[in-house]
Amino acid sequence: MPDNPIQIEIYSRPNCHLCHQAEGVIERVRQRVPFSVQIVNIETDPELEKTYGEQIPVVFINGKKAFKYHVDEAELEKKVRKLWNPSTS
Repeated sequence: MPDNPIQIEIYSRPNCHLCHQAEGVIERVRQRVPFSVQIVNIETDPELEKTYGEQIPVVFINGKKAFKYHVDEAELEKKVRKLWNPSTS
């Protein structure tokens, strides 16, 4: 297990088709590599709404922007596994 837990944040909004797809991809990867997930509804924060608007979903891994609009399953798994074992990069 890594020293620091892996945290994924999904900036989204309700009824967002691409957001739901991203969540599904992230959950599939989470079945293979453990990490925590937080879904952030941008509609609850005017600053987030202003910043991201229609440019969602946006996915952050440990605070770093990793994906926008679409999450590539293989790429997500690669990024998360690299955090689990940085010596394999």
